[in-house]
Amino acid sequence: MILKKLSIINFKNIAQEEFEFSPGVNCFVGDNGAGKTNVVDAVYYLSMCKSSLPMSDAQNIRHGEEFFVLDGSYAADQGRAEHIVCTFSRKGGKVLKRGGKEYDRLADHVGLVPVVIVSPGDAALVSDAADERRRYLNGFVAQLDRAYLASVMRYNAVLAERNKLLKVSSDETMLAIYDRQLAEHGEAIHARRAEIVARLRPLVAEYYRRLSGDRERVELEYRSELNAMPMSELLLAARQRDLACRFTTSGVHRDDLLLGIGGYPLRKYGSQGQQKSFLIALKLAQYAVVAEARGEKPVLLFDDLFDKLDAGRVEQLLALVADEAFGQIFITDCNPTRLRTILDRAATPYALFTVREGGVQR
Repeated sequence: MILKKLSIINFKNIAQEEFEFSPGVNCFVGDNGAGKTNVVDAVYYLSMCKSSLPMSDAQNIRHGEEFFVLDGSYAADQGRAEHIVCTFSRKGGKVLKRGGKEYDRLADHVGLVPVVIVSPGDAALVSDAADERRRYLNGFVAQLDRAYLASVMRYNAVLAERNKLLKVSSDETMLAIYDRQLAEHGEAIHARRAEIVARLRPLVAEYYRRLSGDRERVELEYRSELNAMPMSELLLAARQRDLACRFTTSGVHRDDLLLGIGGYPLRKYGSQGQQKSFLIALKLAQYAVVAEARGEKPVLLFDDLFDKLDAGRVEQLLALVADEAFGQIFITDCNPTRLRTILDRAATPYALFTVREGGVQR
């Protein structure tokens, strides 16, 4: 998938800009806070219907304005053209259109324009609680499988109702109804997550090996209570504990993705450079899985490329993604000389945009 043109109005600190992008590498350079990340986030937003950052839609509107507009023209790998427009206003909310026709549900758009982002915020996958890793898995699998997203949404809705019931009642009839629904959706979620992690595991190991110069071995494991028993049996076994705690203590909402290096937890034993390299390997593996499943190369976003990586690993990374297996790439960095030097050494054609206080010059 190639983003050919992008128009931005009132998005974050960008008043109004129009871009024509290279089908290969596109670089955005400028001081911290100038707005480089905002351009990359606009690209992400048009794919996922939300910011890559923990911000509400209203927080993405430029200060003093009432709305923002993102307008993207794409060329798919098979040659079809796509025109996506997303608007959000404080009064009217969010509207997303494909080819001039408004979506009935925003979830129907996710996956049409596949995207993978590598950013400093990925560090939360290592350092934060399991819900951050589940959120990552859900966002990833949702690009491949709309039925999965529907299952997650339904599971969460039923879980909320079951927890509400547990706070006030021990009604066995209602619990049995909720349990059947949780089991149905939980089993579907577990099966898809297990399949995806099994596909990711060897790819993560190989990409990490290439990034690190074969210095360490890394591991990726899917931990779930459903690995040991079906969801229906799990809920029944935990019934008395649930009644005592007044919430649902077992299920796929407790799943985790275990990241390891040399047989030990990455969070405790990996250096910052090793953790960053692992996360990049994970995202490149995600890219490969999405590209194969959808027959479409995702747009690849590198925000703050040098964050916790030395120049040597960055050079290895850029040489790796210059392969024909990868498509259009967006990169942000605060040091144009450093970025130019590495790209020139890699003999990779690129377009360079300079960002200053929300304004952009090619």
